[in-house]
Amino acid sequence: MATWFDEARLDDDSVLETVDLRLRTLAESGARVRREAHAAAAATAEAIARGRDEARPRAVIAAGPDSRLLRAVLEPWCPVPFVAWPNPGLPGWAGSLDLVVMLAPEGNDHGSASAVAEAVRRGAQVAVACPERSMVAEHAAGRHVTLLPTVTGDQLATAVVMLDYLAHIQLGPHAEAESVAESLDEVATSCSPHRDLAVNPAKMLAIAMADTNPLVWGGSVLAARAARRLAESLRRTSGRSAIAGDAEHLLPVIEATRPHDTFADPFSDEQADLRPLLLVLDDRADDPVVREQAGELRAAAARHGVRVETLETHADAEVARYASLLLTGTYAAEYLRVGLVDD
Repeated sequence: MATWFDEARLDDDSVLETVDLRLRTLAESGARVRREAHAAAAATAEAIARGRDEARPRAVIAAGPDSRLLRAVLEPWCPVPFVAWPNPGLPGWAGSLDLVVMLAPEGNDHGSASAVAEAVRRGAQVAVACPERSMVAEHAAGRHVTLLPTVTGDQLATAVVMLDYLAHIQLGPHAEAESVAESLDEVATSCSPHRDLAVNPAKMLAIAMADTNPLVWGGSVLAARAARRLAESLRRTSGRSAIAGDAEHLLPVIEATRPHDTFADPFSDEQADLRPLLLVLDDRADDPVVREQAGELRAAAARHGVRVETLETHADAEVARYASLLLTGTYAAEYLRVGLVDD
């Protein structure tokens, strides 16, 4: 069955009403960040006051399935050794001198609960963000445990709460919830379904990706994390083989692209013949290596006739830039889902 893209659906109110719940969930991203910050404010203040009397940990271990997001933010800044441990349990060396950090937005993951229980058993310092009444919270009872209560189940909002706490105890960069929320609100406004595609960056990006298999690249650590999350969204909404990776992984794909056949019948192309599109997530990272890699990717794309699209952000703080890029891309993925129809 052939699939084609009908861009008129992106401005059709009757069609957009069918995905109102998903788009509304995206639009409320900023509100969820504010809600989590408010819900955890008292517990965070208490934990910060208590932490002033505690020694700096030997190492920080981010445990659980969301550890890679914490690593992307903390690894360049953390003044002590930092380890992301998405695997079950904890590293064998983790003990009473270390801090175990856990994000558990839902709070009912057995692996996360087991890792927290193991950290408590070993006498480690533990900081966990999860719902107060959850499996993870039940396993987080201990003398050296800091529980930051969460209420929305949102991964990013939960991470902002934890990052704010870690910044106050001098283990990470400043991450202000309001800055992140404002960036998300700006994206929700610019990418709203009520803005027509001529002035809507997410709708325009969806149109650009309509007949392609996207290759998503972000140069900085956080942009690369956003690229991976966005590729997951694109695979889920389109069923296509969107991939994200480092420049060295994407270059061979670009260089293997066959020259475009200008005489090919566009209406007979099957999904397997979709050409790649290079989507660059630009978070304004001022790094010579990032600029060099971006130049290599763009040059290779130009040589092989691969279209390049750039997703930019004007947010100030690092986490806000990550949030802005990811939300804009997620909106585009949803609009791609809306526009794709089966023939």
